[in-house]
Amino acid sequence: MPKILFVNGTLMRGLGLHKNLAGAEFLGEFVTKAKYRVFSIGDVHPGMYEVKQGGVAFAGELYRLPDDVWKRVEAGEPPHLYDGPVELEDGRIVDGILYPRDKIRSEHVDISEFGDWRKYMASKKGNPT
Repeated sequence: MPKILFVNGTLMRGLGLHKNLAGAEFLGEFVTKAKYRVFSIGDVHPGMYEVKQGGVAFAGELYRLPDDVWKRVEAGEPPHLYDGPVELEDGRIVDGILYPRDKIRSEHVDISEFGDWRKYMASKKGNPT
């Protein structure tokens, strides 16, 4: 059964792990409800988790994945990331790639204020978008 998946990091179009979504259907760009915090995990990928207070909306992309594509995506994810519910701005709850809050370390940078992984990464290069 196809899976609807929200991605907000390196699986997005033009980024490092996007090739793992080959065969998935792009459904568009979406934003979460303002109920998440997002950290940069070593500037390799974002780590997003839900909070009760102080959350932000974060941009990403939505895909419909056949089972074989989901298996490839899951196998290619960095350590600790997991599949969990993400609430979109429009109220839909879909699967998303989340990071355990208890795995956040002092060296992980809170990038929530950027609202977008690409904007954060652009800021690292001195070229905010």
